[in-house]
Amino acid sequence: MTDKKGATDAGHGTALDTGLDDRISRCLTGAAVGDALGGPVEGYSPEQILERHGGRIHGVVGPWFEDWRTARPIAPYHKGDGHITDDTLLTHALIRVYEKVRDHLDAYAVAEHLVPDLIGTPRWIPELEAEALPLQRVFLAEKWLVARLHYGHVDPREAGNGNIVNCGAAMYMAPVGLVNAGNPAGAYAEALDIAGAHQSSYGREAAGVFAAAVAAACAPGATPASVVEVCLALAKDGTRSAIEAVCEVAARHGDFESALAPLREAVTPFDTVGPDYRAPGLGARRPSRLHSIEELPIALGMLLVGGGDYRHTVLGSVNYGRDCDSIATMSGAIVGALGAEIPAEWAKAVAESSRIDLSAPALALSAVTREIFVRDGERRRVHEAAFTTLASSA
Repeated sequence: MTDKKGATDAGHGTALDTGLDDRISRCLTGAAVGDALGGPVEGYSPEQILERHGGRIHGVVGPWFEDWRTARPIAPYHKGDGHITDDTLLTHALIRVYEKVRDHLDAYAVAEHLVPDLIGTPRWIPELEAEALPLQRVFLAEKWLVARLHYGHVDPREAGNGNIVNCGAAMYMAPVGLVNAGNPAGAYAEALDIAGAHQSSYGREAAGVFAAAVAAACAPGATPASVVEVCLALAKDGTRSAIEAVCEVAARHGDFESALAPLREAVTPFDTVGPDYRAPGLGARRPSRLHSIEELPIALGMLLVGGGDYRHTVLGSVNYGRDCDSIATMSGAIVGALGAEIPAEWAKAVAESSRIDLSAPALALSAVTREIFVRDGERRRVHEAAFTTLASSA
């Protein structure tokens, strides 16, 4: 698969000489901005978005309903006006876990640190316009973490079994990819372990592949096409098939408007939710080796369509509709990790409206990432010494 638009083209907003700290910052900021832009149109179709807004979304927009506090089906959340959603809340929560552990994470770290963070510390929740426990905002599939790990005392490595299979675990795995920058296989393995506390089947698989995509994007010289190739090399079962199908179609498009319907058609055979996003059938979100979440393949498809440009990639993800806040979170994270420049006006609007510091999490994760890399080197040297002794023994 080749980049028809050229991710090295400065006109597409990439910067191949961008260092680790900048890539971490752009990845996390890009994810948060994508999340906030997609939030107000989550759950709707491209046609509904076009009708509601009199055209495509080109930046921060207001809520779908003016009476958002009581309007169904989203009450009482203020989605829009630059407000981040649970995708970013959980991403930042996972970064706080890395800050505490200061090493690679596993399912036990979720039980010992992430769950207490969700239930023990009130934080500003933009969509509620109030301080609240993060648990009070996250979706039921994420509340599962608390029910299973805090109240059920389930083995953390198996706690994800029985949860609905969706993008819940995948959507906040960007920090795992950043900690393993340049090492997609390591990111994949670590994310699979972490996500075992939250998801099973293709939901867990998507978490691993998304983390790998971020790690691959951090590699010097990476392009949208090289990221997709890494994902195809690691992904299994329906997730791999869905990525391949969607990206084959995406490679033929240089404009997201023309790509919206073909990408949806390409992912449909693998998506269990069905055509009516808000009314999935009985077979939806159940474990399967044949299916995939919709969000990750579409995010990778929009990455190719955008050719390394942040605006084009994320606006395509937003205007796709359906679970577009998570799609834009993922595509925004990956293209940011490639070095794409995040529009300053969008980042400023999201930070101010959400009352969130977009710089602090990146600075914290950069420091932790460097510490973990040093530890990895030390562990590798111990292994090399032991292996050399064993191999040289008579």
